[in-house]
Amino acid sequence: MLPLSPFLKTLPTYQPGRPIEEVARELNLPADSIIKVASNENPFGPSPLAIAAMQKALPGLNLYPDGNAFYLKQKLAEKLGVETSNLILGNGSNEIIEFVAHALLAPGADVVVSQFCFAIYPIVAKMFGANVITIPANEYGHDLPAMLKAITNRTRIIFVANPNNPTGTLAPREDVIQFVNDVPDDVLLVMDEAYIEFLSDAVDLVPLIRLGARKNLILMRTFSKIYGLAGLRIGYGIANSELVSALEKVRQPFNINLLAQTAALAALDDDEHVRKTRSNNFGGLQFFEKAFRSLKLEFVPSSANFILVRVGDGKKVFEAMQKLGVITRPMGGYLLPEWIRISVGTPQENERSLNALKKSLAA
Repeated sequence: MLPLSPFLKTLPTYQPGRPIEEVARELNLPADSIIKVASNENPFGPSPLAIAAMQKALPGLNLYPDGNAFYLKQKLAEKLGVETSNLILGNGSNEIIEFVAHALLAPGADVVVSQFCFAIYPIVAKMFGANVITIPANEYGHDLPAMLKAITNRTRIIFVANPNNPTGTLAPREDVIQFVNDVPDDVLLVMDEAYIEFLSDAVDLVPLIRLGARKNLILMRTFSKIYGLAGLRIGYGIANSELVSALEKVRQPFNINLLAQTAALAALDDDEHVRKTRSNNFGGLQFFEKAFRSLKLEFVPSSANFILVRVGDGKKVFEAMQKLGVITRPMGGYLLPEWIRISVGTPQENERSLNALKKSLAA
């Protein structure tokens, strides 16, 4: 018998939103009759500029990509006002989480997270034998002062998603600034900003890295959400150059494929696609909030591109909506069994999601 790592015995398996093709096979439904509002994807698809750029790049797929992603880093650095040495690219933001774990975690170390945090944080921590210190949520969001108090001499990393996934909560600006300044220098603060582009007035922490003021801070961002490139898996971290240099040592070569680099580079120029997505998202959140109030359903006001709603038996409602061709996300895995999460779609998809929810609740 193979001597597998003992940490694997209690390691949970991440359950993603169900693919359309899988649901179609299981329920014997036409794939084109199903909508997926489970994984916070962009309902408008990829940036048209990204699609055109990828089509042009297809003949070069026989060659390895640029392992250092020179042009993408140059454009990102220009856009953010940082140096290329402040950037690390990952196969989705998830890989950045693994980078920091490789660099900082060992058995017995502590990782501080919030209740209802993104599931990957504790999974990666446990994979490295670290202890996960979970701080009770404050109205489904981060209790930042309590997270600070949880820091000990064993704490190596604190994860904060702002806006938070899966609850959509946004920490107050003043609390975030105070928190960032108060985290000890020997503890890495990972600020997950996957949904920052959906905010109209986000806290800008990039200057702290640009000026070298916080060497224990890394900001994680992604092309999966507002840019619509989830299928290509590309994210990035913004951090002090010394930290980036350390993370580069654990990065696999060619982790960002050619099409991902090409699409991301083009998507950064597509301001219209971003504007359209942001506007649609704002309207979609208003639509759902108004509908949930009318139905007297409890929900968590969201600052992201999804909304959490309390439906009673989350798994049962999820399954009923799925039979109607609407894939949502049940929240039992996040210890919220009475809730489902619905991603904002197009106006037509939002209407269909709401109608399916009403029918499922009535049944």
